[in-house]
Amino acid sequence: METYLPSPHSLPVVDALRRWCVGGSWCLGLGAHVCTGSLLVADWRGLAPVAWLGPFRGVGINTRELRFSRAMVFAIEEINNSTELLPGIRLGYQIYDSCSSVPVAVHVAFQLLNSLDTVFYTGGNCSQSGMVMTIVGESGSTPSISMSRILGSFNIPQVSHYATCACLSDKQQYPNFFRTIPSDRFQAEALAKLVKHFGWTWIGAVRSDSDYGNSGMASFLEAAQKEGICVEYSVSFYRTHPHSRIQEVADVIRRSTAVVIVAFVASGDMKILLEELSHEPSPPRQWIGSESWVTDSEFRRFNFCAGAIGFGIQKSIIPGLRNFLLNLSPSQVATSSMLTEFWEESFNCPVVDKKICDGTEDIQNLQIPYTDTSQLRVTNMVYKAVYAIAHAIHKTVCHRTNGIAKCDKLTKLESKQILTELKKVNFSQNGYDVSFNSNGDPVAIYELVNWQKSETGKIDLVTVGLYDASLPMGQEFQINRNITWMEDSTQVPVSVCSDSCPPGTRKVLQKGKPICCYDCILCPEGETSNTTDSADCLPCHKEFWPNAKRDTCIPKPVEFLSFQDILGIILAAFSVLGACLAIITVAIFFHHRTSPIVRANNSELSFLLLISLTLCFLCSLTFIGAPSEWSCMLRHTAFGITFVLCISCVLGKTIVVLMAFKATLPGSNVMKWFGPPQQRMTVVFFTFIQVLICTIWLVLSPPFPIKNLSTYKEKIILECALGSAVGFWAVLGYIGLLAAFCFVLAVLARKLPDNFNEAKFITFSMLIFCAVWITFIPAYVSSPGKFTVAVEIFAILASSFGLILCIFTPKCFIILFNPEKNTKKYLMNKNPT
Repeated sequence: METYLPSPHSLPVVDALRRWCVGGSWCLGLGAHVCTGSLLVADWRGLAPVAWLGPFRGVGINTRELRFSRAMVFAIEEINNSTELLPGIRLGYQIYDSCSSVPVAVHVAFQLLNSLDTVFYTGGNCSQSGMVMTIVGESGSTPSISMSRILGSFNIPQVSHYATCACLSDKQQYPNFFRTIPSDRFQAEALAKLVKHFGWTWIGAVRSDSDYGNSGMASFLEAAQKEGICVEYSVSFYRTHPHSRIQEVADVIRRSTAVVIVAFVASGDMKILLEELSHEPSPPRQWIGSESWVTDSEFRRFNFCAGAIGFGIQKSIIPGLRNFLLNLSPSQVATSSMLTEFWEESFNCPVVDKKICDGTEDIQNLQIPYTDTSQLRVTNMVYKAVYAIAHAIHKTVCHRTNGIAKCDKLTKLESKQILTELKKVNFSQNGYDVSFNSNGDPVAIYELVNWQKSETGKIDLVTVGLYDASLPMGQEFQINRNITWMEDSTQVPVSVCSDSCPPGTRKVLQKGKPICCYDCILCPEGETSNTTDSADCLPCHKEFWPNAKRDTCIPKPVEFLSFQDILGIILAAFSVLGACLAIITVAIFFHHRTSPIVRANNSELSFLLLISLTLCFLCSLTFIGAPSEWSCMLRHTAFGITFVLCISCVLGKTIVVLMAFKATLPGSNVMKWFGPPQQRMTVVFFTFIQVLICTIWLVLSPPFPIKNLSTYKEKIILECALGSAVGFWAVLGYIGLLAAFCFVLAVLARKLPDNFNEAKFITFSMLIFCAVWITFIPAYVSSPGKFTVAVEIFAILASSFGLILCIFTPKCFIILFNPEKNTKKYLMNKNPT
């Protein structure tokens, strides 16, 4: 992690050198460096120094980094006072200031390697020269990378407390690098899941133009793309860039439409950006912060960031640290250039001749990051790093005998030994587990922190959730408290390029824009989508159809000509009416069966014709109702046979009329061939042919019920399939052939002289019959659904009514209303006056 802008004139500062030598022939020393933070262990035939390298200076003292280095000193003193860890050996330290500058950090690294600043206590049996063993630091990723490339050649371990770049996990490039803070790869994945969790698909991205920012943002964008998150803009800057570049980044944020901003920015860079935004505030923005700045208490003064959320290292408690930080003696301050500068800047007074101001200054009253121990997060990473190195040294030079730890002070330490033992480190300190995986990384556990305003208006960092990368997939992320969002809202802000597409629609990408920018298009006919933001609509099963909203498939309505339909009721009524009319006519004829008009035109054929007409009317009822296997076979065959029977009777009557007048010619005995037996045989013969056709049709390929799914897309038509179209048209064709033949004969007989010429009425009836069935064919073929059946019923009823009305109505009229004409004399008088 990187901190503050370095002064262009700042130089490495060796702050303090603690000297211990305990009894034996050698002692250990830890050194610490200010701007970066590094811990070094060197071997002076027994004297091993450890150094800290960390960024203190920039624009003033970075008191947070000062707290980190002082925490290292605190840990060293704890270890030196321990009887379990390195008993009899005391660690020394050096502190260097790298000022967040890569050249300065590299320069210090070379100094440490060349032992230019290693002047240690020379009393007793301690050596004056030695070699660096271990470094704690740096706080930034870029300086850590540069240092690791140098130190790696000498197998000197480097343990960072704040360098989080995922690139440092590459052991081929950085074999000597370890860290107690998780890699940004885990944080980037956690941030992407956080953004996805709250439904934000349109975000802005800001990063530091450094290894930390560029690598972290690259990991985040990769994870965000997998989660379907789009980025409106991605801008970078660095603290040393011209002010115009900072203004440009701020203007991008102000003009953007994305409400959510993910900032993978080092704390020093973030301070500059937020100060620029504070001059001309942008519209409300929901900040999502990386660990570098979101847990830095100094930024809580920027009230427009209230509601920010982000991931931070777990809060910790280090017993005794607060008292150690606040108990600065005058001698400590006066002898340390770093603490002197800190004191002068904090209390705005000079330290002259080692006299600390006027002596009334109280550090406990200061409200600065150095004194704020309420959020010990990264500080604990420093604490862990020191203890990890101490445990590695302990494993190298110490062993337990009878339960008592004893250390061999004569052992010659080598940095490679410590490097090997660091890989195996696994211990707990103050309840915190410390270990490294094969990449030198710890287990990634983050707290989700939220900037919430208290009742006094002060912004507090509140832990609202947890992310544990060691948990199974899908269970890593948990939120256990309410979150306060921007502008103190309790409602999750909305940050999308396009509003969600409701069920029943699908997304269509807008040309030239990211995938999160789309239009919502209603699903095509026959397709549905039942989820929000569906990319595609799915077709319904063939027996289902979308509802009005097109968000679900419902069963298609089943349609057939039923007795409940108005059309079905009308047709059924006419069918029954026709059958009743035929039965009434039968009754009239039977009652007057001995009358001349009934006997004149073959009463036997008349009765048979009326019975067949009754069956014709009634067979139309078989077409109404849900088709079944039996009804499909019955309706067509019954219709075909009854109609042939009907026309056969009419044909027989027509032939009788013709032959009757032919028989009046001299010498003609034709009537003996057309007597009642021959008439019956004619009807039976013609009807038998139709029965044979129907039988063949039913045996080979009978009609059967089907669900017609093609005529209408939105409903199912229950109808009878013909089975064999040839059989159906053969039945109709045979009826048509008989009807045409009957019509021709009737035309020939229509002008025969008679007071009651039945041939004339047969001609009219056949004319109606043929007209109906000729028009039936195109109407039948073109009628959809249940109307096909209705057309067929109409044709049956129309032709049947034509026959009964044309042939029998005149006779019934004479029988009932003109009985004077129902005499033999009238019928025989061909030319009445």
